[in-house]
Amino acid sequence: MAVLEKIRVKFGLAISIIIALALLSFIIDPGTLQSAMQGMSSKYDVGKIAGRAIRYTDYQEQVERFTTIREVTSGTSAHSDQEQRQIRDAAWQDLVDKYLFVKNAKEAGITVGSAELLDLTTGDNPSPVILQTFGGPDGYDPQVLVDFVQNQVPADESGRLQTFWNYLQTTVNNQQYYTKYGALFTASAYLNDIEKADLMAKNNTTANVDYLCVTYPYQDDSAVVVSKSEIKKYYKAHKDFYEQKANRDIEYVVFEVVPSAEDVAAANEKITAVYDEFGATTNMKAFLMRNSDRQLSNRWYKAGELNSINRQVNDYVFSTRGSAPSPVFEDDNTFYSVRVMASANIPDSVYVKHILLQGNDAKATAEEVLAKLRRGGNFAALAAEYSFDKNSMDDGQLGNIGWMTQSYMIPGLESVITAKINDPYIVNTQYGTHVVMVSKRTAPVAKKQVAIFEKGAIASKETFGKYYSQANRFSSIAGKTYEGYKAAVDSLGVYSHQMNVNEGTSSYGSVDQAKEVTRWIFDAKKGHASNIITVNNKYFFITAVKEVHKEGVKPLDEVAQGIRQRLYFEKLRKVKTAEVAAKVEGLETLEQMAEALGVSITNEAAMSFSTTSSRGIDPALAGAAFAAEDGVVSAPVAGGMGTYIVRVNSRETGSFFTEEDALQQASQKAQYSTQMVLPVMSRIAEVKDNRERFF
Repeated sequence: MAVLEKIRVKFGLAISIIIALALLSFIIDPGTLQSAMQGMSSKYDVGKIAGRAIRYTDYQEQVERFTTIREVTSGTSAHSDQEQRQIRDAAWQDLVDKYLFVKNAKEAGITVGSAELLDLTTGDNPSPVILQTFGGPDGYDPQVLVDFVQNQVPADESGRLQTFWNYLQTTVNNQQYYTKYGALFTASAYLNDIEKADLMAKNNTTANVDYLCVTYPYQDDSAVVVSKSEIKKYYKAHKDFYEQKANRDIEYVVFEVVPSAEDVAAANEKITAVYDEFGATTNMKAFLMRNSDRQLSNRWYKAGELNSINRQVNDYVFSTRGSAPSPVFEDDNTFYSVRVMASANIPDSVYVKHILLQGNDAKATAEEVLAKLRRGGNFAALAAEYSFDKNSMDDGQLGNIGWMTQSYMIPGLESVITAKINDPYIVNTQYGTHVVMVSKRTAPVAKKQVAIFEKGAIASKETFGKYYSQANRFSSIAGKTYEGYKAAVDSLGVYSHQMNVNEGTSSYGSVDQAKEVTRWIFDAKKGHASNIITVNNKYFFITAVKEVHKEGVKPLDEVAQGIRQRLYFEKLRKVKTAEVAAKVEGLETLEQMAEALGVSITNEAAMSFSTTSSRGIDPALAGAAFAAEDGVVSAPVAGGMGTYIVRVNSRETGSFFTEEDALQQASQKAQYSTQMVLPVMSRIAEVKDNRERFF
């Protein structure tokens, strides 16, 4: 399994995954699966790509495949909420590539032939994916790949390595399609000499400009009228502007189960009952496992860091000299006592080197390497000769992992924080046997290791029943209707939260992981109220659906006011600009016009016409100045803030915007176009991502 271990080391130590996807296992509530499989309606599809319905079972196969890949590369099935989302995104992206992007690329005439794919995987021109995955002492080692494909994959009866190899080939194939498709846009970045000269001239020009501005009024002008027919006409012509995902306007009440005074007293009694044992025990790990909500940690804390747990704990730890337990502190229905286990001057960061050894003879080899180092051997040279990790090359030297802290640490190497400088030693981790050496560190500071005895108050059955009874009373009055819900709010004096939710909503205020509330809302009809929905065994929700907004184009009545404001402003600009033109008719100078309009003249000494200028100049003002003749007062121009009249006093041409800048700007535009390829494809193909219904 040497090749596999190399892959695991590469991804584990570098904390990366092929093409930056965190492919971790994900968990779905069995109840959700059962619900989703109750019918074959599109309601239970995970989504639709290019007209193809993506069934839950198809999507789950993708998730399982990526889970296998992750386990192969990392050797673990550990996961977090964030990692679950990442694997779901990776699985979805793979389907989008398969059914949309690659298909469209082929229709555009792009191909990736079998011989080309072979050359990119096991041939002379390996893809970056292959180069990143299989490494040797001098970078990419084709022999490592050959050994993996010819020996490791066929010998793996589980088929997991075959799954991984298939994934690599698919990724290489898809990347090549993306590269070729993107090349079409890169080629479009060409600028001919005339375009280049024009772009440089515009971006190198600044002007000394005088202008006046008559700002638009904040209050509505009764003379500007927008009719219903104008609103309706605009709505019909711009329906794409008003597309929406399904959402709901809801109200909800929540009853939080809070431990009673009796529950708090019971928690206090529990910590008090074993307080003496906490102070006397010689097996703190076992004691905390039996009695505490917080287990023993080897972390070294410096002054202030324990405030995140409890300020009194921090103050006690850094004011005491002995190891006697602190008094019992109470904070938000949680009780704490703390003992100092060790004190030392510890650095925040250490610079770590290592040589990784694997296989049956790893221990003996480690001893051999350690002896050579202690005789003055060169660490980088020994790493090149012995280490299985050829990717740790911080500062350009093989074997250098780099700076590590207690928060940024390879599991199993925690001892480096307290290790001596330039004193190599051997340590074992999940990756193998390491010869480790700390070559430098930050200045040591006073730190302490502590044992924290923590006991939180837990609501008793009686307390739980009390809050459930309150929620049940509310639910009974509500009677599953919105009108009843409002009556319950009034009669019981409970605060009602208002909220707009979509199918991805999982948090309600400070309450997280409440997706079951969202699922009920999207299964309910307008005017319905729920029974009690229990969340995290701590919160009782009753929610009512006030309004249902279906997926698609928003109804006219929901957007009419916004359209009116838009049309009103467009008309206002025209009306006010016409008024300004009438007031200055016959006047010749900008000064005369300013006096007639009752405004002052503003000077902009170096207004830039650069398309990349970051100054907050109204585009209408810049455009008017750019188009005006030198010394000639322009006609009134409608802008975003008001109506402008401009006079250009002089222009100056510099040379700060070079030919290289022009080419780079064109390249950036092409790159932006490339980034928009998939979103535009998805929009045209009407891709529907309904995963929020399930996860």
